[in-house]
Amino acid sequence: NADFADAVQKAGLIFIGPRASSIKSMGSKTGARQVMQRAGVPVVPGLTESSNSVEEAQKAAKKIGFPVMLKAAAGGGGRGMRKIDSLKDFESAYESAQSEARNSFGDDSVYIEKFLEQPRHIEVQVFADTHGNVISFPERECSVQRRHQKVIEESPSCFVNPNMRERMGEVARQAAQAVNYIGAGTVEFLVDAHKNFYFMEMNTRLQVEHPITEMISGFDLVEMQIQIAQGGLLTVKQDELKANGWAIEARVCAEDPDNNFLPTPGLIKHFKEPSGPYVRIDAAAYSGYQIPTEYDSMIGKVIAWAPTRKQAIKRLDRALSELIIKGCTTNISFLRQLLNFEEFLSGDYDTGLIGRFQAAQPKSMGDEHETIALLGAALFAYAQDKQPAAQNKQSPDTALSAWQLIGRNPCDL
Repeated sequence: NADFADAVQKAGLIFIGPRASSIKSMGSKTGARQVMQRAGVPVVPGLTESSNSVEEAQKAAKKIGFPVMLKAAAGGGGRGMRKIDSLKDFESAYESAQSEARNSFGDDSVYIEKFLEQPRHIEVQVFADTHGNVISFPERECSVQRRHQKVIEESPSCFVNPNMRERMGEVARQAAQAVNYIGAGTVEFLVDAHKNFYFMEMNTRLQVEHPITEMISGFDLVEMQIQIAQGGLLTVKQDELKANGWAIEARVCAEDPDNNFLPTPGLIKHFKEPSGPYVRIDAAAYSGYQIPTEYDSMIGKVIAWAPTRKQAIKRLDRALSELIIKGCTTNISFLRQLLNFEEFLSGDYDTGLIGRFQAAQPKSMGDEHETIALLGAALFAYAQDKQPAAQNKQSPDTALSAWQLIGRNPCDL
């Protein structure tokens, strides 16, 4: 928020992040497109200004050619975005996008871009210090999305070759320099099937998926942000930033994949994290935590690193199998099935992956799972009923301790 960053500086404090002017330049997607075009950075064909009416937007869409993407000018996180295939769907999509943009960002401005067929969403982490140095890390592949929101991210990308990686990094650094950037930022690109890439937006902050960059690079990005804010120099050179191994992150959400990813807020009755080498958990949840209705449905992130992509996928799958969240519906089973989907395993996928996965395997939980659960519950109830009443009551000596209830051993701490 540019106004907040400005207020912090006026109060005599140091804001850990970019200048207010940089946030303002990149905060509006239409404004960012204009800045990037002036800097010679390739952008997706479309409007450079937000539209003032549905009629004006329809006229622009006809000129660009369907399909088009309608986007919130002040948007992010996939909100206020609609793909429009023809004029007959235009007006309702326009009003819906405006309403979502207004509710999410307090600004109902929308603009239009050409929709790229089979697009990939690939982003580059940049850092800039106050001494004019700018670096870019190896890319993050973020094409596994539902409702234009990321679900699984990996680094590096199977699609990007060394030459393309070098060119994308150069353009990302060029974008940061165009707005006199300071600190951590993410330059996001849309990439077509022919490896042409276009600037989409710049996020003037640290991304949810930054842990995979930390795991392949060995750098603590939060520490780097603080050092830069204190006036320090970047301690790493561009040619030193190489991908070491492979890292994959899965976003664990309180939502129902079988019901159009409807959020499922509520009380977490039992929460147990996975463990093991090269597995990282970023979460604030715990047994007894109430998932609120006011915010995003994400509970936490599970990240895994390994020397190869195949090993990283297996390690992440194993970690997800150990993650226990009881009390609300989550997407854990969905994530595990998606990780083992043939198209994902091949590495050759685009932003339409989840749609194709659901068409091939429409339900994450089949009828046979319900039958097994019912049989298990019946057998458990039968066994309990067969025991004498006295044996069903736990004495103080045999009652579970608080440590056992949350699945932890105090000796492990």
